[in-house]
Parts: sequence; C-alpha cells; structure tokens
Amino acid sequence: MAGLEGAFLCLGNPLLDVSAVVDQAFLDKYEIKLANQILAEEKHLPMYGELAAMSNVEYIPGGAGQNTTRICQWMLQVPHATSYMGCIGDDEFGRKMTEVATSEGVNVRYQVDAATPTGTCATCIVSSERSLVANLAAANNFKLDHLLLPDNLALLHKARVVYCTGFFITVSPASIEHVAKHCAENDKIYAMNLSAPFIVQVPPFKKVLMDALPYIDFLFGNEIEAAALAASEGWEGLSLEQVALKMSRMPKANGSRPRVVVFTQGCDPTIVAVGGRVSKYPVMLLAKEQLVDTNGAGDAFVGGFMSQLVCGKDIAECCRAGNYAANTVIQRSGCTFPAKPTFTWN
Repeated sequence: MAGLEGAFLCLGNPLLDVSAVVDQAFLDKYEIKLANQILAEEKHLPMYGELAAMSNVEYIPGGAGQNTTRICQWMLQVPHATSYMGCIGDDEFGRKMTEVATSEGVNVRYQVDAATPTGTCATCIVSSERSLVANLAAANNFKLDHLLLPDNLALLHKARVVYCTGFFITVSPASIEHVAKHCAENDKIYAMNLSAPFIVQVPPFKKVLMDALPYIDFLFGNEIEAAALAASEGWEGLSLEQVALKMSRMPKANGSRPRVVVFTQGCDPTIVAVGGRVSKYPVMLLAKEQLVDTNGAGDAFVGGFMSQLVCGKDIAECCRAGNYAANTVIQRSGCTFPAKPTFTWN
C-alpha cells in the first residue's frame, strides 16, 4: 500500500448529521418523505431543535462526500491516503467534525467561516429508511480561493482520483470546473455523484452537472436518482441499464478512457455501463433483522469503490469493495464502521 498518501481528494459539503428515530407524524409535520434528500427551507428549521431534544439523538460527522472519504480512508488504512475539503463554522460542531475525521486518518482541509455555523443534516429514521434535510449553513460558503491556496492546490496536484458530490453543485460550480479540467488535462480520474433527484430537476443545477459531464470519468447514482435523470432528459420508458449506457456514451473531454456509469439499486445488483456494455454485480444480501440504517449506504459504496480505484483495480474489485463497505455500514447506525475492515484484498 506504499505511495497512497494523497491518492484520493474529495470536495463536498461537510455536515454534522443530527440523527434520530422518528415517527410518521414527525415526517408529516415537516412535509418530508422517506428515501429522499432535500435542502432545508424556513419551515424545516425548528426540526433541528426538536431532534436534538430527543433521547435517541446521535451526532455523526457527515455530508455525503465526507462519508465517502472516511470510508475510503478506513478501507485503505494508510494515514492521509485521502484528503477532504469543504467549509465549516468556527464552532463546537465544526471542531467535533475535525477531531473525528482527523482521528480516522483523513487529511481535512476545511475552509473556516467564522460568521456562519457549521452545517447540519437532519437524519430522520423510520424503520431503517431515512429522510435527509440539509441545512448547509457554512458548507454553502466554500470558495475556489480556498482550493487555490498553495498547500491545498498541492493536494489536488498529488491526487490520482478527484471526487465531487452532486450536492456540491449547489455550492461551488467554479471549484467543480477547476478540478474537472485539471483531471482531464493531467489524465487523472474525475468522478461525480448525482446525489439527489433535485440536482437534475432544478435547471441551474442540472446545467452545472451537464457542463461537467464531458470531464466525468466515473458517474455514480442510485436507482431513484437515475430515474430522475432519465425523466429530465426525456428518456421515460428506458430501463436503468439503457439510461446508464446512454450516459456512458455522452461526449468526453479526455478520450483516453471511456466513461463508467455506476447505478446502485439497494439490494438489487449494481449496474455498470462502460464501452457499450452493461455488467451487473450482485450485492451482499443481508437478513432483514441485521439491517439497522440505510443512511450512508450509497456514500459507503462509493468509498469502498474508490479504495480499489486508487490502487488501479478493475471494476469488479471496485464493486466488490463498494458492496462490502455498504454492507458494513447498513448494519450500524449512521455512516460508522468498526476499527478495521475485514475486506480481503485480491
């Protein structure tokens, strides 16, 4: 595992997950749906205090990209194999997040906005399904200038794989453009995630995604996001396999490698489209009573996948590691993991 320091870099929205088991009445009160991710509006803000007062509340460092980075770091077990950038506040939540991610070996390079609190994500759990409501706060204030600081730019130049979540589209399109072009010009791998249906349903966000698409070597999403993408392109009636193929064939800036499109679909096989072909990779099945919480499963899949990708492994190994990581996380509360992975490297 030599030479892996700085191999993976992620830009995203660092959020502290405020996680609690709630009931349907709570979801109805705040007009939120299970298996969905939205940005908080005014009507949602009292929710955070209500969750914090619950006896079963947990605080876990989160944000999709940070989850993926922490999982990738955990899989690799090489200090500072991964780096992460995003914006936090100068407060207790921000300090807690820094402390946890650093203790796990991630090289965190947060921009600190002293005027704005650290972002939070309400994770409302009903019988192992969840609804996420993100109050970005400081996470919304990341600037390209932070990435361009010499020490941070050095991390970009060192990275083999650079990853941005779709959620980051709402924050810093300029940063996405910068890292995407850097990867294409230097024959590195650039990856993105659809992240949530609203990213493709809101025209300004969809435009950022489609502008970045020529630079995207690996595109991730789940079946709900893939269906929303298909609808936004007017591809109703196409199967997920056909949608993945169509996305893989869209024009590319770096012709030296084909685009790989990866759609997870819960307990059904992972769909991978590349080079005009679709493959399916089965997930590790789990007894229903072992399923604790699906929060972070998709993030964990990408983290496991990336741990193999930075080592030059093939797609089958990347998917195997992704499914192992997701399987581990869904047996625990939130995006958490044991001290060491039991994954067998091939």
